[in-house]
Amino acid sequence: MSVPPVRALIVDDEAPGRANLALALAPIPGWQVVAQCDGADGARREVANGQVDVAFIDVQMPVESGLSLARSLCALPRPPLLVFVTAYSRYAIEAFEVHALDYLLKPLDDGRLAQALARAEELLRLKQQGGHARAVRDCVEDATRGEAGAALGYLRRVNVRSVGRVEAVDLADVAWIGSAGNYVELQVGGRSVLHRIPLSRLEPRLDPAQFLRTHRTAIVRRDQLRELAVVADGSWQARLRCGAVAPVSQRYVDAVREQLAEGAAWPAP
Repeated sequence: MSVPPVRALIVDDEAPGRANLALALAPIPGWQVVAQCDGADGARREVANGQVDVAFIDVQMPVESGLSLARSLCALPRPPLLVFVTAYSRYAIEAFEVHALDYLLKPLDDGRLAQALARAEELLRLKQQGGHARAVRDCVEDATRGEAGAALGYLRRVNVRSVGRVEAVDLADVAWIGSAGNYVELQVGGRSVLHRIPLSRLEPRLDPAQFLRTHRTAIVRRDQLRELAVVADGSWQARLRCGAVAPVSQRYVDAVREQLAEGAAWPAP
């Protein structure tokens, strides 16, 4: 039995942008461009027809932005997957990365396009449209605030993509966060969840009343701190209420001691 093609919609107010993406998709096996639109209203009509699996949406459109269009599409009972396309938008790109969403930069890069298509195919195969839509809603809220010049709020959750699955991780459930190069490891309920964002990029979005930096490679939830200890080689570590151990560098020892003193009477979370 043949597999039906992935049906793609291209939304861009500029004709060259639509044409370039359509040309890039044309030779890709298993993909079919079913419609092209120059604005949000036309895109909504195409999606309403139920013939769109993936929509490629330009972020910067004059009448109604791609972010606004994405917000409305994600409110649908069966939204398509969305891939954002942008020439440059600092706040949008930061939001895409925090919430694990694919985006394409103009001019298009063949390698990045292939990666985005492969991920979309996997999400469709595993029926992850609902999780993807949730991530898009969180992303759009962040990006819209940034574009409007408003201060970005602290994150309550992050959306993590792993093996074709989109998972929402509540930061209230995270005991500590470790750095792993361009990734972070979220320590949640005895398991480690890998999320592609550097620790230095995630830290400004964490509420400092809830999280404390203890090391260049670690941020710990304040109410998880149980004790500070010196190990055999003279280095420091924080022992957490969940049973885990996180590194502490000399630079942050005083801050950890202060937090332990303030939280000495805390009940276990």
